[in-house]
Amino acid sequence: MYEGFGQFVGGAWRGSDQRAEVASPVTGKPLGAIPIARPEDTVAAIDAAAKALPALAEMGGFARADALHRIADEMAARADEAAQMISAETGKPIAQSGREWVLSVDQFRWYAEEARRIYGRVVESRVPGGRFEVTREPVGIVGAFTAWNFPASLPARKLAPALAAGCPVVLRPSSQTPGVAMVMVDCIRAGGLPDGAVNLVVGTTANTYGPVMADPRVRKVSLTGSTRVGQQMIRDAAETVKKVSMELGGNAPLIIYDDADLDLALDMTVPAKIANAGQVCVTPDRFFVHDSLHDAFVAEFTRRASAIRLGDGLDPDTEMGPLINASRLQEIDAIVQEAVAAGATLECGGQRASGFNAGHFYEPTVLSNVADDMRVFDEENFGPIAAITRFTDEDMVLARANASPMGLSAYAFTRCPSRARRTTRALKSGMVGINSFALAASEAPFGGTNFSGLGREGGSEGIEDYLDTKLAQIVF
Repeated sequence: MYEGFGQFVGGAWRGSDQRAEVASPVTGKPLGAIPIARPEDTVAAIDAAAKALPALAEMGGFARADALHRIADEMAARADEAAQMISAETGKPIAQSGREWVLSVDQFRWYAEEARRIYGRVVESRVPGGRFEVTREPVGIVGAFTAWNFPASLPARKLAPALAAGCPVVLRPSSQTPGVAMVMVDCIRAGGLPDGAVNLVVGTTANTYGPVMADPRVRKVSLTGSTRVGQQMIRDAAETVKKVSMELGGNAPLIIYDDADLDLALDMTVPAKIANAGQVCVTPDRFFVHDSLHDAFVAEFTRRASAIRLGDGLDPDTEMGPLINASRLQEIDAIVQEAVAAGATLECGGQRASGFNAGHFYEPTVLSNVADDMRVFDEENFGPIAAITRFTDEDMVLARANASPMGLSAYAFTRCPSRARRTTRALKSGMVGINSFALAASEAPFGGTNFSGLGREGGSEGIEDYLDTKLAQIVF
């Protein structure tokens, strides 16, 4: 499955004397084996990026834009291959995988145009005959670290703006889902960028993360991962004063007000909750449903969740695939059992899916009568669990929604425009969806506040973290 791939350094694939198996979450069996980077491979990748930096910066925004469009064209031509790889490695339904790749292509097209719009400005100087010129320059070599749950869109969100800005990248994708990042990097060859503009290493933390964080030539690091890993990265980045941006965990509240369109809320919420088996950082985790709609919402959500078709993501009839690995399965089950033991009502699910002798399948699960201090509510559950509680007072539910230290995404359903505006202002979150879960788009800034991260990916804001600002005072 990984033939012809490996570490990508200086414009060429290279092997290794060390290999590691990648397991299918559907069967638990190996999909294949990938070469594992040694520390010297990572150092070579940084060396290659350093060599590419001057040429990439000197290309100029219009030339880099053309290169990114060529990359996007190649990615579009290999869409079927990429979608198959995503579903094989993650287990997610093939339709979701195809959409993820389309959104990844769109990142390259969006940032191709942003490359043409890296503007400076001229500022009047108080010095006679002088003026200030403000220009933007590439920050330098970027270390990019991505998680397994969106193995295409997460690398694309880092590679596209970095290349648009003129920054070479050392990409370290998750070793659980490395294949689609390798396909993407292979597509980048079509851009005609300098060798070393993009490099890929896969391996242990010591062999990949360690050399990147220690090397002072790497001037920025970008992470999609857990809050715990993000906190460690901030500490490590301080040693060489690297710029840091990161999208970390979430624990999104969902408020269903008494005036919500119940059918619309259910039509949108059930698919959002079970997408990628709930392994989505922006998925709704904490369901606050107004008392007047609570019973009807729980009953219908339970009916729909119980009818979800589980299976191999490569089967077009599958609506939900497995969890990524056995430890995730065990953790989800522990969260559910703890909630039930503490008094929550199990409406459906709550166990490993029957009928699957292999893989990591867990039933879509609905819990009602959940208390705010239960772990299923207090922490990001990252699984197919709808944890539901009641509310009656608007101010109180907003306070409860804001009780989490996380601040990535938040949602509400209401028919009232003024209530929508009040809710949007009140929620402490980097992103808010009102009657919508569609937050991830190349043209929109994606990211959180508080313990959910720093910086933004997407939109015109997404290129900012890859640029340094230079001021020149010019007097004649």
